[in-house]
Amino acid sequence: MHDFSVNKRLWDQTDELGLANRRRLEEARIYCINVMSAPGAGKTTLLERTLERIAPGPRFGVIEGDIQGRADADRLERFGIPVRQINTNGACHLDPRQVAAALDTMDLGSIDLLVIENVGNLVCPAEFDLGEADRVMLLSVTEGHDKPAKYPLMFRTADVLILNKIDLLPHTDFDLAEASRVARVLREGIEILEVSCRTGEGLDGWIAWLEHRLAHAKEHWDGMPHDHAPGQSHNHDHGPDHSHGPSHRHDPGPSHDASPGRAPNHRPTGGPASGA
Repeated sequence: MHDFSVNKRLWDQTDELGLANRRRLEEARIYCINVMSAPGAGKTTLLERTLERIAPGPRFGVIEGDIQGRADADRLERFGIPVRQINTNGACHLDPRQVAAALDTMDLGSIDLLVIENVGNLVCPAEFDLGEADRVMLLSVTEGHDKPAKYPLMFRTADVLILNKIDLLPHTDFDLAEASRVARVLREGIEILEVSCRTGEGLDGWIAWLEHRLAHAKEHWDGMPHDHAPGQSHNHDHGPDHSHGPSHRHDPGPSHDASPGRAPNHRPTGGPASGA
């Protein structure tokens, strides 16, 4: 019982750090998205295609999360935008402490749209509020249409679902209708976009969604009247199943290659992720 109380305090502190990041980003008038998926679903390629196609205007920044290395960060730095690499050294997710440390090294006044590319994983990243305004979930058709049912928390907390690699549909038995049906059961009103980063199909719809959400954030900051689509709110809600109980462990400590010092080790002990 004592351990559970300690662990609950740790989780509460982690959630408070996420809220602090959100306040910090809103005060800086930065719209932030948390991009999540399994490894290899196409997160970095989506960002490359976005930066190639989006109309001039929004100033981008990226926080790149990986267990090791900086290959994805190197791919994005060619666009001349600020990129900060976080290596978790084994942990399966980013946490708000690491994001706060990365923000400390960035000129927030020169960023309008911050992308956090989370570690590739369908379980742990969904449990942590990093301070984002919206969560972007990628599901590749090569992964199977059963993933929303098997990993519900990831889909329940998403604000938009991108079904990627649709150019490969003829070579799979992926059922677009079934994946979409389950996702909408989990998250009422979720936006679902069908995209191929390879051929470009559907990318205009994704960029339109992103530009709309950035404009919505600006209206919010300026106090202008604005509407929320079903299933969307300006502040991110983890949903009714977001909970931390006594058995889920994330051990290896993080490191930040751009920070003056290492971010604190994050070792919460919480409940099993929904869908694990």
